Amino acid sequence: MENNTRSSSSLPLAGRVAIVTGATRGMGRAIAIHLHSVGARVTINYVSSSSKAELLVSELNDSSQPKSAIAVRADVSDPEQINNLFDQTEQEFGSKVHILVNCAGVLDPKYPTIAETTLEDFENTFTINTRGSFLCCKEAAKRVVRGGGGRIIIMSTSMVGGLSPGYGVYAASKAAVETMVKVLAKELKGSGITANCVAPGPVETEMFFAGKSDELVKNLAGACPMGRIGEPKDISEIVGFLAGDGGEWINGQVIRANGGFVI
Repeated sequence: MENNTRSSSSLPLAGRVAIVTGATRGMGRAIAIHLHSVGARVTINYVSSSSKAELLVSELNDSSQPKSAIAVRADVSDPEQINNLFDQTEQEFGSKVHILVNCAGVLDPKYPTIAETTLEDFENTFTINTRGSFLCCKEAAKRVVRGGGGRIIIMSTSMVGGLSPGYGVYAASKAAVETMVKVLAKELKGSGITANCVAPGPVETEMFFAGKSDELVKNLAGACPMGRIGEPKDISEIVGFLAGDGGEWINGQVIRANGGFVI
């Protein structure tokens, strides 16, 4: 059942269907859990972590009947698999998709300079981060419900503003995504669908900790005005707000969610 009306429920996303890519770990997992907690039925997308995906689905479905979470394998860089991701979600939940959150992404833990970045690593970063976001945006623009409640939310990074050495290709892959989403928001004029990027700073995830010393992590926490590294829930609650009715007037924006770490 589609729900294009503004929600008056204590569960603001009740009746709505969300797809979260890269949902088995880190921010993707936290976002999927949060959207489910505020009423959404959620598709947990994964590529290789089938056991983690099925475990999360089992946990989310434990307290709900009928089922409110499913797991679907899909590589975001493959258009046929993204199409199937939407197909399976619509079939399982008997509804069009209301919310697409793309969290699938990669970061080279070697943090190479541009001069030291291999062509293979460059292509892998752009394949997942940029091509993947493009394909998610492309399919969501055609498939997400129109007339109200439609949301496209793509994860970027505050490094697009921070521009630290070692992040050149990663930041460039996300800068392209930010530009694309801003244009998409304008192209969706009249659809009732919003398109935004959320761009976290340092957040306590496996991807963040990879390749960083304890001293570097401590220094990064000290550089933040809030005096700490971000937590996944800091980001998931922002995404939850954008996904709900209260976020309707935020469109074509990049939300730098970093506690003031990067302007």
